[in-house]
Amino acid sequence: MINELVNNPDASRLIHGLRDTGYNFNTAAADIIDNSIAAGADHIDVRIDIKTDGRKIVTFADNGHGMTAEELFSAMRYGAPVRENKASLGKFGLGLKTASSSVCLHYTVLSRKNAKQKLTKLAWDLDHVSTVDKWEMLKEPVTAEEKEQFENLCGDHGTLVVWKKCDRLLNTEYQIPGGHHEMRAIRKIAQKLSEHCSMIYYRFLDKKDSREKNIKLYIDGSDIAPWNPFYPEKSEQALSVKNQELPLETEKGEVYTAGIKAYILPRRNELSKQEQDLAKIANHRQGFYIHREGRVIHSGGWLGVFGANEPHTSLLRVEFDFTHELDEAFSVDVKKSRILFDPALVEALKTILVPIYRQAGNTYRNKKKQDIVKGGIDHTPSNTNIANTDNKKEPSSYTPDPDSGATIVSNSRGKVKLIGKSQDNVDASNVHVNSVDYLASGNLYEPAMRQAKDGDGYQTGVNINKSHDFYAKIYARAKSNGYSVEGMDYLLWALSASELDNVNTELEQIFDDFRKEVSTNLDRLLRALPLPDIDEFDE
Repeated sequence: MINELVNNPDASRLIHGLRDTGYNFNTAAADIIDNSIAAGADHIDVRIDIKTDGRKIVTFADNGHGMTAEELFSAMRYGAPVRENKASLGKFGLGLKTASSSVCLHYTVLSRKNAKQKLTKLAWDLDHVSTVDKWEMLKEPVTAEEKEQFENLCGDHGTLVVWKKCDRLLNTEYQIPGGHHEMRAIRKIAQKLSEHCSMIYYRFLDKKDSREKNIKLYIDGSDIAPWNPFYPEKSEQALSVKNQELPLETEKGEVYTAGIKAYILPRRNELSKQEQDLAKIANHRQGFYIHREGRVIHSGGWLGVFGANEPHTSLLRVEFDFTHELDEAFSVDVKKSRILFDPALVEALKTILVPIYRQAGNTYRNKKKQDIVKGGIDHTPSNTNIANTDNKKEPSSYTPDPDSGATIVSNSRGKVKLIGKSQDNVDASNVHVNSVDYLASGNLYEPAMRQAKDGDGYQTGVNINKSHDFYAKIYARAKSNGYSVEGMDYLLWALSASELDNVNTELEQIFDDFRKEVSTNLDRLLRALPLPDIDEFDE
């Protein structure tokens, strides 16, 4: 009697539907390389070839343990059995098939365990499945060319995966198949794969990194070097030891530990050209680098812990490590390229990382501001004009207080002590307008009493904070236009002179609050305005 509840899927529709599981060429190729590493290979060779007639063939060869005929048959099943080693890079038993079919319509696997074993070979051809409308593989004889290729690339044992009918390798159809333009596109794909692999397998490729077994990976004959996104030789690891381990509980109540470290990279202009190439500092490279069993499965972005990537946090990269026991907790997908953080974990990570996030932002802002203003903004014309202007409305009575080190300002409103805001023997070119590296208040400006070298008495002055966004974003952009700089200088000096001419002990706090509110509003108004690039000034 037929079991009416058994409802087998349509072979043709499903095998073609599984092509669209979200792979791109890099993630698909990496899935095959994962299988090689899981099989114990330490030598993996990837070739991307294009024939003169436009046919494209991708080959993966490894010297891993290899498979018997029975093991190969099982591995080629959609939904292969769970691996004995659950810590391997393979996961769902689908990677070989879905990764291959996402790029090609025909893929072949050849394998053996030793030189005495006969090569075993099986293939899936999606067109054949459509024709016969059943889950039927192809078992074709091993050709002399395939045997030679296996022995040259794999040796006595290992596995050879060959992708043919690669209809999805390129996104464009070229007028001349196999021509110059298509060949150049293939070379570009190989280059991008090389860059991708150098990052996701950097622990495996780095001989000095003992956390994972070492492998040699070749793409089109080129030995792939590791790229460590954290550049530990130059970066600062900012997370305290007590925060570097994060215990997480699974739905089964089991507790496993994830590792976390936070690196703040140096700014680009602090590095040599060679060091810049190693650091690869860019806005899209900030954020989490998630490692599963030592292999990077996600790179960049904040995964809901913080908002979108911002230039001021482009120096922060977070290393997050977990093992296969936490796969379900992070919803790792079949491509091993997607991960989801539980809301509770998001909050925990925020608590740990917020201080580092702010530190990275301040490091970027402060250093970039220093770079922007280090050439100096010339306030000499403003100082000269203020000094030569008669009848300025400002207090005329200043008295040094030797006991407190303050200057006592007297005006029609009364008296007030300016503690720490008086300076002697300053250069005459900045008596009235002076830019300082920072102000303790964080405000844009504050009034000051300044006495020039060999000068007679104090003069009304203003100290302008170079660390404030207004100075770095507005003053710096106006530095090539003297009148703009002078206009802002006059405005801030006039505000300071007005304060000093009207302040007394009762009004002092009001003026302080006024400066703070003005400075805070300017900060908020300028938040979305980026810091200028150094190149703007070079031009």
